[in-house]
Amino acid sequence: MSELVTKSVAQEQKEQKIETRTAVEAITVGGFTIVATAVAVLAVLGATAAYAQDKYSLKSPSGIAFSDFRGYEDWATVSSARTDEVLKAIVANPTMIKTYKAGVPDNGQPFPDGSMIVKLQWKPKKSTEAQFAVDVPDVFTQAFVMEKDSKRFPKTGGWG
Repeated sequence: MSELVTKSVAQEQKEQKIETRTAVEAITVGGFTIVATAVAVLAVLGATAAYAQDKYSLKSPSGIAFSDFRGYEDWATVSSARTDEVLKAIVANPTMIKTYKAGVPDNGQPFPDGSMIVKLQWKPKKSTEAQFAVDVPDVFTQAFVMEKDSKRFPKTGGWG
């Protein structure tokens, strides 16, 4: 298993909104401020785009690349949990979901190579939109990834 820590896209978007509000207020000051503010806003947008690409360049010491999990945002949810500190969700790729539906691990069969899961964690916050008390994800804190590859990870039962 490898631990990948990354800054939340939501946090980047919050910072971007603050920068945008500042830019709108600065437009009223003068022409030079408009140009400087436009450059700053473009820099924030560029940083957000670069961040989205950077997360896929992460690689664990054991050789697991986060880019191998590209598309995890669309995988099916397997489980969710909550502690006092974090909200957690586990998502699995189609290979893993098909295996779960076939009865693994309860049927005694092993998970096949190509099975992948991602455990995601966020700091919680109280929803300001819901009409009832509910915690929702706020700042993304960690992603843990696992994949089954018997050839790459023979010492750990095929799991990396």
